[in-house]
Amino acid sequence: QVQLVESGGGLVQPGGSLRLSCAASGTIFLINAMGWYRQAPGKQRELVAAITRGRSTNYADSVKGRFTISRDNAKNTVYLQMNSLKPEDTAVYLCNRAYSTDFYSWGQGTQVTVSS
Repeated sequence: QVQLVESGGGLVQPGGSLRLSCAASGTIFLINAMGWYRQAPGKQRELVAAITRGRSTNYADSVKGRFTISRDNAKNTVYLQMNSLKPEDTAVYLCNRAYSTDFYSWGQGTQVTVSS
């Protein structure tokens, strides 16, 4: 059973940056595309960035050019570098498999709040 632990969130001013980390247990992580999702209050969870095993990436239009997803398979970790943050980026950020409905158990996520 893969367990996911997200970290790195916090309170940041508009225009600021944060780097999120998602540590995964279990070697199954290595063969799957992974993604960062976010869920804001009253909104559906959305996939904002994804990375394949071969490190091909894809981004939601709302974050393209501002967010960068990466992975370190040796550390079983996925990262999300978030720059030029906007108030509308405020949400709980979670990681899980991408391009699949066979999700791992969801972690607690990490709260990102963008506010002056």
